Amino acid sequence: MSESDGGAGSASRARRADALRNQQTLLDAAAAVFVTSGVEAPVRDIAARAGVGMGTIYRHFPTRADLVVAVYRHQVEACAEAGPALLAESASPHAALGRWIDLFVDFLVTKHGLAAALQSDDAGFRTLHAYFLDRLLPVCAELLGAAAEAGETGPDVTAYELMRGAGNLCIGAENDPEYDARRLAQLLVAGLRRER
Repeated sequence: MSESDGGAGSASRARRADALRNQQTLLDAAAAVFVTSGVEAPVRDIAARAGVGMGTIYRHFPTRADLVVAVYRHQVEACAEAGPALLAESASPHAALGRWIDLFVDFLVTKHGLAAALQSDDAGFRTLHAYFLDRLLPVCAELLGAAAEAGETGPDVTAYELMRGAGNLCIGAENDPEYDARRLAQLLVAGLRRER
């Protein structure tokens, strides 16, 4: 391989890295706009927040459904990736579980309009619930397992039960400024703690 071939490979990798960063910026911008304006927000608002033209968004996401699915997956991935990081950096597994549940609740409460979109007939939305469970249940189970192994919680609650309970506490929270779903979810997590 010549030196110029290596340079071309480096340039190609740099372009791919830039494209990935640009897409992440678009997804972050779309998620932020969805929080304030819902999934039907104008694409121009997302483009303005991302600092790109509308054509860039349509090049990456030809339809609104493509964008909504990508944002949802991006947010699920962020929540999934946070679990192991929180476990590594928190004072205890129970503390990591509490911090992760905060992220999970924030994700659920701020997905304005996404629940309705997910129940549409669009084929891209049909697999998202399974994706959500496939990615997040193992993370929650790992956190619960670590807390149980440390003697901080008992083994009697499953990840599905905890996520379902926290999810139920989030219902309607985005429409009621006097209701704090995060506080109630933390009470749920606190209730899992074993006295030593």
